Amino acid sequence: MQLHELKPAAGSRQKPWRKGQGIGSGNGKTAGKGHKGQNARSGGGVRPGFEGGQQPLQRRIPKRGFSNYPFKKEYAVVNIQDLAVFDAGTVVTPELLLECKIIKKIKDGVKLLANGEIDKALTVKLHGVSEAAAEKIKAAGGQVEVM
Repeated sequence: MQLHELKPAAGSRQKPWRKGQGIGSGNGKTAGKGHKGQNARSGGGVRPGFEGGQQPLQRRIPKRGFSNYPFKKEYAVVNIQDLAVFDAGTVVTPELLLECKIIKKIKDGVKLLANGEIDKALTVKLHGVSEAAAEKIKAAGGQVEVM
């Protein structure tokens, strides 16, 4: 078999309909668009969601909720189980976490969450610490400082 001998499987390709090509084609005259009206015109038709001039659904439904976007804080999240790589007595800071590749970016700060267990006494200096995480650190003999 040669490259020039390749052909699609029989029946897998259909010729496109050529609209407006005479009465015998079955798609002559109006080319399948019916008679007159917006949809028969060149460039005609309506945008998605248009309801013929009636107030559209997306404008009838009331707006709900609130977005605090410009003032939103996005924290890089670290779990207690991620701190197991450090030796006892280590001072854990955002810069140290970044250096050890535990987080990729500091963003608006770093927050410690309580997922996992710890048995080493660490000093944690981060932008946010959950109550449960603070309790676990203190129970292991460490200290927690919120920056």
